[in-house]
Amino acid sequence: MHRLFFIAGVVALLVGSAHAQDNQGSTVSVLDFGATPLAQKTTANLRERLRSTVELLVADPDLSRAAAKGSGYSGSLNLSVNEARDLGAALATDFYILGDAQTVRRSSFAKPVYYESYCSIFVVSSRTGRLIMWYRPSFENDKASNAEERLANELSREAVHRTLIAIRRAREDEHNQRTMVAPASEPVIEEAPDDDAVAEFQGVRLPRPYARLRPEYPETAARAEAEGTVDVLVDVRADGEVGDVRIARWAGFGLDETTVATVRKMHFFPAMKNGTAIAMRVLLRYNFRKPPR
Repeated sequence: MHRLFFIAGVVALLVGSAHAQDNQGSTVSVLDFGATPLAQKTTANLRERLRSTVELLVADPDLSRAAAKGSGYSGSLNLSVNEARDLGAALATDFYILGDAQTVRRSSFAKPVYYESYCSIFVVSSRTGRLIMWYRPSFENDKASNAEERLANELSREAVHRTLIAIRRAREDEHNQRTMVAPASEPVIEEAPDDDAVAEFQGVRLPRPYARLRPEYPETAARAEAEGTVDVLVDVRADGEVGDVRIARWAGFGLDETTVATVRKMHFFPAMKNGTAIAMRVLLRYNFRKPPR
């Protein structure tokens, strides 16, 4: 399996005296959504609205910026879970929010000139590195100011509500995972070697799919003109059927969901070792590009 490495300096960021405990709410960092006036205004408004809740303690923005910069983060919305955990460790909050907000001038056959204002919001768990929510409202208008006003109104109603729901669910899921006891009979899954040459040297034949299914490019991604890479870790059982599927690099905009759904439909020739079929965990990578207009 090709392993992904992320090297970054870790900057400690203390929010209050320590991380919030399970019954005391959660700490959250909100990183800047960009350098444009709309991005700066949107980020500041989201921080203020999150601060008004009783469930969240929002980190100081200057400390968050310093921690993110020290970790090497450059604004990507397409991170591996390892990269996301490293960034979360640098921020030292339970969750963090990444985003992008812009107003762009567009034209079409139906509208010679119009403006689209949008905001992409990604909420990430620092502990697991999982993308627990993405949200992308978008509005069009003949005037940029009107499109931005409609976007601001939508965000003031929905952004905090959706973020709180996502964090509540993530906290519950993570608590359940920490307390769950794995079955004693759970089979051992071998990880695939780094490449075919290593596999051959070890006497291993890697799993091979009967057919290489390609995930569809979903409408949610098309509306955002999203591009990205989705990596999934797939447990291929000794009978060639797909077991557990986990996202190892997320991209949001519906790309993760369509990838997992496609992988679950696949069937494999199982891995073989010394003439015996074995279970094996493999990394599958899917690169998404927006289709030509």
